[in-house]
Amino acid sequence: MTWGTDLWDQYDNIDKHTLSGLDLMDRYMKFVKERTEIEQNYAKQLRSLTKKYRRGSKDEAEFKFTNHQAFQDILTELNDYAGQREVVAENMTVNICVELTKILHELKQERKSHLSDAKKAQQNLESTFKQLESSKKRFEKEWKEAEKANQQAERAEQDSSSTKADVDKAKQHAHMRTHAADECKNDYAAQLQKYNKEQNQFYYTEIPNIFNNLQDLDERRIRKLSEAYAHFADTEKQVMPIITKCLDGINMASSRTNEKQDSQAFIEQHKSGLVPPAEVEFEDYSQGIKAASSENTLNMPKVRIKDFFNKRKHKNSREDKSTPPAAEDFSHLPPEQRKKRLQQKVDDIAKDLQKEMDQSEALEKMRGVYEKNSALGDPSSLEPQIHQTAQNVGRLKGELAKYETWLNEAGGVLDNINSQINNNLNSSAGSIVIAGPTLQDPGVYEDGFYEEFDDDEPEVPLGQCFALYHFDGTSDGTICMQEGEQLSVMESDQGDGWMRVRRSNGDEGYVPASYINMN
Repeated sequence: MTWGTDLWDQYDNIDKHTLSGLDLMDRYMKFVKERTEIEQNYAKQLRSLTKKYRRGSKDEAEFKFTNHQAFQDILTELNDYAGQREVVAENMTVNICVELTKILHELKQERKSHLSDAKKAQQNLESTFKQLESSKKRFEKEWKEAEKANQQAERAEQDSSSTKADVDKAKQHAHMRTHAADECKNDYAAQLQKYNKEQNQFYYTEIPNIFNNLQDLDERRIRKLSEAYAHFADTEKQVMPIITKCLDGINMASSRTNEKQDSQAFIEQHKSGLVPPAEVEFEDYSQGIKAASSENTLNMPKVRIKDFFNKRKHKNSREDKSTPPAAEDFSHLPPEQRKKRLQQKVDDIAKDLQKEMDQSEALEKMRGVYEKNSALGDPSSLEPQIHQTAQNVGRLKGELAKYETWLNEAGGVLDNINSQINNNLNSSAGSIVIAGPTLQDPGVYEDGFYEEFDDDEPEVPLGQCFALYHFDGTSDGTICMQEGEQLSVMESDQGDGWMRVRRSNGDEGYVPASYINMN
C-alpha cells in the first residue's frame, strides 16, 4: 500500500500529516533539551550539596569515627552519582538533540522540495487545461459562424432576387468560415490529446512518485524518532551500572560503621587517665579541725566537679587567653592523652628515621659503585649528601631517644618496629647500620653496575597527577588521598582500572584511575 495510489487525491491531508510529523520531532527535541537542563541542574545541586556537608582538614579528628567517615564516603559516592547525571545530560544532547536537529532540517528541506514539485505539476496541468478550454471555445465560436455563413449562402442561392455574384460571394464566405472552423477543430483535438496525456502523466506518474517520496520521508522520520525514543532509555541504562556502584558504595559505607569501635575511639581520644576525687573526710570541729592528710592532697585530681561542668564553657570563652603554651613533652595534657601524643610522635620520628636510613644505604651503595668504576661517577660528589643524611640520622636518633624517655615515664610501651630501629642504632655505637650485603662482600657487583644498582635505586615517578575526588583507601594495597591533592604516578593503569601513586609524605599505594587527572 502506497500513498501514490491509495491517496492520490489527498494532497491537503498529506501536507498536514507530514507537517504534523515534523512538528512532533521538533517538540520531542525541545522535551529532551528541557530534560537535559533538569539533569544538569540536578547534578549541580547535588555537587553543591556534597560540598556543603563535606568536612575539611580542620575536622580530621572526626574522621577517626566510623559513622563520620561513612558519611564522608556517602558524600563522595553522591558526588560521583552527580557526575553520572551530567553524563546522561551530555549523551542526550549529543545523541538525541544534535542528531535530530540535523535530521529535522534535512527532512524539512526535502518535504518542501516534494511539495514544490507537486505544485509545479499541478500548475502545468492547469495551464494545459486552460489552453484546452480556450481552443474548445474558439472551435465552438468558429463552428457557429460557419453554420451561420452556410445558412446565409443557402438563402442567397434560393432567393430569386439574388444575383450570381451575390450567391458566389455568400458561398465563398461560407467556405472560409467552414475552413476556419475545421482548423479550430483540429487545434482543439490536439489540445485535448495533449491535456489527456499530461493528465495521465500527472495522476499516474508524477503525483504517485511525489506522494511515495513523501511517504518514504515520513517513514524515515518515524524510524529516526523511534531511535531517539530508544536513546532516551538507553542513555539512562548506560549509567545504571555506575549509579548502582555508587549506591552500593553508600551501602558499604553504612556497613562500615561500628558503634563499639566509635565508642572506643572516643574513649581513646578523650580519656584523661585521672581518677575521680577521693571521699571527703568528716571534720569533727568538736574535737578540733583535722588537717587533711598529705597523701590525700597528692592524690587529689586536677579536675573537680565544678571544673567538669564548666569545662566546655571555659573552652569556648574568648576571655580565656591565659592558657599556657603546649609543652614539648606534652606534660600539659592528661596522662592518657599525653601518652597517646608521645606514642604518635615516636612513630612519626621512627618513620622519618627509617627513610633517612634507607637514603643513607642507597648513597653508600652508590658510592661503592662509583669507587669500583669511576666512569660512572665521582664518589666525592656524594659526600655532601652522605654527610647531610648522617646529620639527619643523628638528629632524629636524639629526638627518638628523648621522646622514648618521656614515653617510658608516661607509662607507654614501644612497639617492635621502633625498638628494632633503636637497637640497630645503639648497637652500632653511633654508626649507621646498613642492612643487606656490605661493600666487602665478593660478587655483590660482579654482574655489573646497572643490575645491582637499579634494584636499589629510588624509583623515578612517571609523572604528576591531581586527585579529582576523595578516596579513603581502606582496602589492602590502597592509600587515602584528598580531593585536589598532587600525587606522583609510579605505575600507570594496566587495564585493571588502578594506578600506583606516591603521596608527598612518601606513602605509596593504589587508587582508582578514574579518580585522578594526569598533568
